[in-house]
Amino acid sequence: MQPRRQQHWCLGAMNAAFIARMEDVLAVYARPADPRFPVVCFDERPCVLHGQPTEPLPLVPAQSARGKQPAKAWRPRRASSTYVRQGTACLLAAFEPGTGQRLVEVSARRTGADYCRFLQAPAAHYPQAEKIVLVQDNLNTHTDAVFYQHLPAAAARALAARFEVHYTPKNASWLNMVELELSAIARQCLHQRIPTLKQLTTHVAACVAERNAARAAVKWQFTLEKPASNSTAPRA
Repeated sequence: MQPRRQQHWCLGAMNAAFIARMEDVLAVYARPADPRFPVVCFDERPCVLHGQPTEPLPLVPAQSARGKQPAKAWRPRRASSTYVRQGTACLLAAFEPGTGQRLVEVSARRTGADYCRFLQAPAAHYPQAEKIVLVQDNLNTHTDAVFYQHLPAAAARALAARFEVHYTPKNASWLNMVELELSAIARQCLHQRIPTLKQLTTHVAACVAERNAARAAVKWQFTLEKPASNSTAPRA
């Protein structure tokens, strides 16, 4: 039996509009790979910049056994739980599940201007694509109207024409594969205290380069034939 609250959420969320958009996104994921129509998932992730007011204690190296004294394992650096909040930042990410490649930008904000600027990167990255099949959520800045607010009309029209947009259902951004990619980057890179936008950019760039080289992909298991309610959660 599902808990009562979870049952209530499912009944409320799984309406016709939800199912229509869910099946649309799942149908996109089921398309055969085609370089003319690359499937790219876009999303944003806020980050908090944390300063370290006191230097961490140095790590204690391992010690080999001496006489009757057993060997001692190394001890990692220890840091104070005190930190200084130094503002926020945002990761803008475009992830192509079919090739395991991603474009990630560290931005100070996530406004419509940032969305417009960032989407010019995948538009340039796929020059041979007839259409970039873009999966994204319903944030109010995620529309082609934003292009017209920040670009000349001809440039905005040309940028909008590069994309075939598919929206996830409301309250279901987990259907966007880039959520898993952003979670993986957070686990590998954002677990430490990073105080400045510049340092965050350096750390994220190194992480993204490593994941691109490894072609790290997603084992997606939700399909039209096998809906999410009967599937194992996908993993990055």
